[in-house]
Amino acid sequence: MKIRTKFNLAILGVFVVGLAGTAVPLQQVQEDEARAEVLQDARIMIAAADAIRDYTDKEIFPLTGIDKNGKFVAQAIPFYAAVTNFQRVHKQYPDYSYREATLNPTNPIDRATDWESDLINNFRDRPTLTEFVGERQTPTGPSLTLAEPIKVDAEDCLTCHSTPARAPQAQLAVYGSANGFGWQMNEIVGAHVVSVPMSVPLAKARTSFITYMLILAAVFLVMTLVLNFLLHFVVTKPVVRIAGIAEQVSLGNENVEEFEAKGNDEIASLSQSFNRMRRSLESAMKMLGN
Repeated sequence: MKIRTKFNLAILGVFVVGLAGTAVPLQQVQEDEARAEVLQDARIMIAAADAIRDYTDKEIFPLTGIDKNGKFVAQAIPFYAAVTNFQRVHKQYPDYSYREATLNPTNPIDRATDWESDLINNFRDRPTLTEFVGERQTPTGPSLTLAEPIKVDAEDCLTCHSTPARAPQAQLAVYGSANGFGWQMNEIVGAHVVSVPMSVPLAKARTSFITYMLILAAVFLVMTLVLNFLLHFVVTKPVVRIAGIAEQVSLGNENVEEFEAKGNDEIASLSQSFNRMRRSLESAMKMLGN
């Protein structure tokens, strides 16, 4: 096996080991960045919902909670306002969703599904937990879920949700007295649940990963070509030249010119040593001839 072949096999082995050692952590970093991006989007959605609820509670409800005819105005309820706004967003971006999931809601559409109930019960079992982040599979691919507990932290909530007797008659006329009651102060009754698709960020992460791997492969190819070029002109070509001269000398050809390698490297030292040996050999042969 030639030196160049051995050299290229060694370089290839180093590249394969280095690429394998780089690929796993690099892919993990790309996926972690994609998840962080999705989680940031989810937190922005939660913050936007909080802003809508806060604005509705402080600015809208005092004006229109119950109109002059005694009719209950659902649009003035903070939870309703937040969910309704994000339902419009959901129409344009169907993979994004926001829910005010509740175990015992006034409005049946807010009733928690099985997996949402598990989230809420997790918050109830762990009162110090303020946020839950998880992933689940959906028909359109993996989705990141961000949930925060809904806690009864104001007496105003109990006006509408403690007992039917305390609730406004306008509310009972719309939703009845069967649901949304029995809430207690400081009780966790539900969760704000945001679902954000991960397919697009993960696809971007995979594309970036493949791009980085191709760049590394291209750098390896260029380095290999450059190293082979240097190997040929700095090592292989001079060694082949010295080997050819040695063969001619061994066959008795004394007219072969000497090989002089310029520089102070090992090849130059080898050529100088070979030339001295050749001259010594020629001198010895002449002495034997005399």
